[in-house]
Amino acid sequence: MVVIGFFVYLQAFVVPVTEPWFIPTPTATRSPDSFINEAENYLLEGKTSQAIASYQNAILADPKNVSNYIKVARLLAYTGNYEESATQAENALLLNPNNSMALAIRGWVKGLDGDYLAATESLKNAITYDPNNSIAYAYYSEVLSLQQLDGQGQIGTLEEAIEYSRTAQELNPTAMETHRARGLILELTSNYEEAATEFEAAIAQNSDIADLHLSLGRNYRVLERYDDAVTEFVRANSLNPNDFLPEYYISRTYASIGDYVKAIQFAEQAITDYPEYPVLYGNLGTLYYRYKQYNRAIDALRMAIQGGVTDDGVIVEGLPLDYGTISEYYYIYGLSLAREGECAEALQIAQALVQIVPDDEYAVANAEAMNEMCLIEANKPFPTATATLEGQIEETPVPDTEQ
Repeated sequence: MVVIGFFVYLQAFVVPVTEPWFIPTPTATRSPDSFINEAENYLLEGKTSQAIASYQNAILADPKNVSNYIKVARLLAYTGNYEESATQAENALLLNPNNSMALAIRGWVKGLDGDYLAATESLKNAITYDPNNSIAYAYYSEVLSLQQLDGQGQIGTLEEAIEYSRTAQELNPTAMETHRARGLILELTSNYEEAATEFEAAIAQNSDIADLHLSLGRNYRVLERYDDAVTEFVRANSLNPNDFLPEYYISRTYASIGDYVKAIQFAEQAITDYPEYPVLYGNLGTLYYRYKQYNRAIDALRMAIQGGVTDDGVIVEGLPLDYGTISEYYYIYGLSLAREGECAEALQIAQALVQIVPDDEYAVANAEAMNEMCLIEANKPFPTATATLEGQIEETPVPDTEQ
């Protein structure tokens, strides 16, 4: 009876409170504030990706803290992850639909991603809920500027962008976002010296945002501060190495000073970053042409114009003929063909230029040059003849204004 009573006692009182053997002791859960402090320290060190990861851990530890969603959304936008940034801003809005900053960031990244309708709606709501939110005004100014640059602006879009940038300046003249918005407006209105000053002020506050360096570099390039421009583009590339724009801008900068070897090198690197983008092949082909490597120019420009499949199986969609930079790709392609004696295709290009972009004086003039080159080619004497016609026909040059 004593033994039976002992086992009953064990079963009732001792076993339930005894920890199972060989089970690891649980570690203490980290507080959300520890992740936030960690993220802020990473930002001080310029480690944006690590800061994003820490803020995401803070969100997991405290999913109801709206400010963490906003902070990570802004950082994701700075690194070009617009879709994920919008998602995090929308997560904040699920917790607080009237949060002005979440609405502002959502609108900003929608605009950066080209969705101007959604951007406008979100930014207007942000300003409605907080008329003193200077960052919302700055973001709205930037989106309107991008819309104007993208050719989707309407009458008064630029003036509206200027007005919003001034409001942001009145509310918070020293904010990085204010300097950024003012810089874009000044660049858009060809005030490059002042634009550079604004971007320099923005970078002084946060030197780890790649597109600020891109913007400053663009303005340095126009101001013919080529070494400074390359420095800024290199800095942008180090901050966002997967972006093709730094290499593209570097290639254009070296082309401006006639260093086509380096220009071609960086143009090829840009294609490595974004092999499906036809404009990059057009840029490379233009550089090969100016370096007098016409066969290589033909290959690159044919990919830009007709499209095709790369050696790695990437599909490239061709560019339909239109005014602007695309017409330049077409007539440089035609001139390259004519110089290599491929006149059947060159004459087709010349005819298309005259018919589709008749108001482009450079395109029309170079179409005439193609016709003359091919006429000479058709009447060229046998190779034993001593006369040479090299250099008698010159194409009309185009100013290198491409940004």
